[in-house]
Amino acid sequence: MADVLHTVENGVSWITLNRPEAMNAVTWDQRERIIALLDEASADPDVRAVVVTATGRGFCAGADLRGAPSLGDQVPGDVARTIRRGAQRFVGAVLDCEKPVIAAVNGTAAGIGAHLAFACDLVLASESARFIEVFVRRGLVPDGGGAYLLPRLIGPQRAKELMFFGDAVRAAEARELGLVNRVVPPEDLEKTAREWAERLAQGPTRALALTKQLVNSSLDTDRATAFAAEAAAQEINMTTRDAREGVASFVERREARYEGR
Repeated sequence: MADVLHTVENGVSWITLNRPEAMNAVTWDQRERIIALLDEASADPDVRAVVVTATGRGFCAGADLRGAPSLGDQVPGDVARTIRRGAQRFVGAVLDCEKPVIAAVNGTAAGIGAHLAFACDLVLASESARFIEVFVRRGLVPDGGGAYLLPRLIGPQRAKELMFFGDAVRAAEARELGLVNRVVPPEDLEKTAREWAERLAQGPTRALALTKQLVNSSLDTDRATAFAAEAAAQEINMTTRDAREGVASFVERREARYEGR
């Protein structure tokens, strides 16, 4: 059985981590496969939304460190290079995907697994889900974009609390903090993810992609730059068929029928 399952249904690319015996601790090969699938989703006009989820009790227990070189075998630069090529590319692929990405978190999301979820555009969590900034427990600095993502989601003080202590955050608390959009019973997770993703897949795909870019870059720019990017995005978007359809449907007082083009 493949370590990453993949299907495309009703315009939605379903990416499922499938190492339940390891709580879906992610291997290098899995990362590369998921990065490739996200890149394919961006380029495929028939894919209009993405769901990332997992089998078993865990969403992703972090990086699978088995087989990794020991610290004694490494020379200066090896660790930074590994992080850039691995965890950072992994999280960056989610942030840069041109289609909306939903995380359907079925269980524990720890370390890079938590950051995989936080990088997604929308996060659904089962009531049994937990999020753990596990790095401090191992004497490590958070990687995979954690120190970039968390302050933007919940502010620096709360981000430091999670990272300094490494305590497990249950789904309901994660929602209160702003890390999760909605918490659902375990039996409703897939159904809710499917409803959200298929709704997005019926939307104006290019407008959603441009909106994602604007929001993701907003905290890294000043007002003048953000306003200029907004105007440019709207200029680009108005060349799409979906934008013309949206305006026409308003004028004609009917439901819009978007094609993702």
